Amino acid sequence: MQNRGQYGTVNIEMLVLKNHLYRKLEKLISFKKISYRLKKLTEEGYGKERIFKMLIIQQMEDLSDREMERYLQENVAAKYFCGFSLTDKTPDYTSFSKMRARIGTSQLSKIFTTIRKQLIKQGYIGEVFTFVDASHLIAKANLWKERDKAIEKKYEKLNNEVLPKVAYDKEARIGCKGKKKYWYGYKKHVSVDMKNGLINKIAITAANETDAQGLERVCPNQGAVIGDKGYCTDPAIKTIKKKGCHDATIKKDNMICKNRDKDRFLTKLRCPFESVFSQDNKRVRYRGVAKNQFAQTMNSLVFNFKRLIVINAPPIAI
Repeated sequence: MQNRGQYGTVNIEMLVLKNHLYRKLEKLISFKKISYRLKKLTEEGYGKERIFKMLIIQQMEDLSDREMERYLQENVAAKYFCGFSLTDKTPDYTSFSKMRARIGTSQLSKIFTTIRKQLIKQGYIGEVFTFVDASHLIAKANLWKERDKAIEKKYEKLNNEVLPKVAYDKEARIGCKGKKKYWYGYKKHVSVDMKNGLINKIAITAANETDAQGLERVCPNQGAVIGDKGYCTDPAIKTIKKKGCHDATIKKDNMICKNRDKDRFLTKLRCPFESVFSQDNKRVRYRGVAKNQFAQTMNSLVFNFKRLIVINAPPIAI
């Protein structure tokens, strides 16, 4: 890391508020230790620690690559957090996609898992009560061009069987919630530990995968699993039993085991934790499951970091 230099008699550190979010974030997380885990990245260019910090800021501020380039040029706090001096040249927009490609989804998932295990060890994640849910993500595309291609190739319908043959985003699918809500894209599956409201696990799938099928990717290893009516089907119940968890899902009205008082209690219990989805940008920036998994994993890391700052957690030992 380069020294955070001075411009004239003004030190860049003096220009950043003492209670700024970026200062709190730097105290909370040892980014240097995280950077050691990025084994595939070389030390050339801006360095591992800077690269990871820049991607954290990009996700935190919900910026495109071009917006991130300008943000680093103009925002003093961002320069300070990423270790640039006032006069240092910051990367251009083409650098950020290269950074994401070099880190990769697999490596980022390992970092997320490492931090999650440490949060469990330090008692911030208890896996006693876990809230599970899924949310839609709209693909960076519309279906008009796909429709025209389908007509040109004389397909009778534009459905999930035809889409991979004509769509620009080969992995996006048409999803349905209820009988009226349809979207084209992906689905975000999340499990939230109810002790401190931290995201425990996250997975991205095509939109046509049901909530119950996605549970296998985000189900906790113990405790009670609290979910809506989408999780009271056989695939979800089998996953919950396989993991050794307690089934606390809300039952459908036509089920014999339906207990309305219990379900009302579970509904009130899970409502506060749906805030995980409240700040999501439903329209994704990237194509493909892997790239969107990377973006949403970064988003979950940022969410957990902000949440830890709110609850005044001490520094995390990674």
